[in-house]
Amino acid sequence: MSSDGADAALFERLGGEAGVRTLVDRFYDLMELEPGYAALRAMHPQSLDGSRDKLFWFLCGWLGGPDHYVQRFGHPRLRARHLPYAIGVAERDQWLACMVQAMADCGLEAALAERLAESFFGTADWMRNRGGPG
Repeated sequence: MSSDGADAALFERLGGEAGVRTLVDRFYDLMELEPGYAALRAMHPQSLDGSRDKLFWFLCGWLGGPDHYVQRFGHPRLRARHLPYAIGVAERDQWLACMVQAMADCGLEAALAERLAESFFGTADWMRNRGGPG
């Protein structure tokens, strides 16, 4: 996503920083609680605090809000930062399923959740670094 007015509207529709934080926290709570996300959880450090903050900072800017991530770390370079982790179709799909469940649990309006899921899929698919085309 880019930082144009349409994306800023997504950030606001999600509820600004408070909404993004709620979504991120639910995502990581599900990752810890749901056995179906155990492989995804295993890819993360023991404490998820840093992961929660980084995803929150990133999503704020990605959705058209404040660029907290860029201010702290520079360009996200998402693919490069994820290369140390084996990400295939199964990992992509588990991440997406967890995020879709988090969006549903947070009560996002259907049109917003669908728009975000499409964008999340594109980004998550781009992160794959093992296996062939999915």
